[in-house]
Amino acid sequence: MKGSGVSEQSFPEKVYAIVRQIPSGKVASYGMVALLAGRLGAARAVGRAMRDVPRRLKLPCHRVTKSDGSLTEEIFAGKQRRTLEREGIKFKNSGRVDMERCEWEG
Repeated sequence: MKGSGVSEQSFPEKVYAIVRQIPSGKVASYGMVALLAGRLGAARAVGRAMRDVPRRLKLPCHRVTKSDGSLTEEIFAGKQRRTLEREGIKFKNSGRVDMERCEWEG
């Protein structure tokens, strides 16, 4: 609200606040995070926000996947998968996260 002295969060700040809430053992898709941040269909914008997340925030970025359960860029996918498996995330034979069992409802 303008003039109220209360600053609104930017979209990336909203994304970071949501990602911070994803519990261990659960994942959320980029699209789900966009929806929860109030921007249906803005999955790519979530991806950009995740790419630019300041390290000092120490967010569980590894818990954000594509909607089909596939992981992010191949360079990081191995590390992401190992981290998710340590948290109890189940994967299908296809190598994708079992979204039916592991998707966070937000």
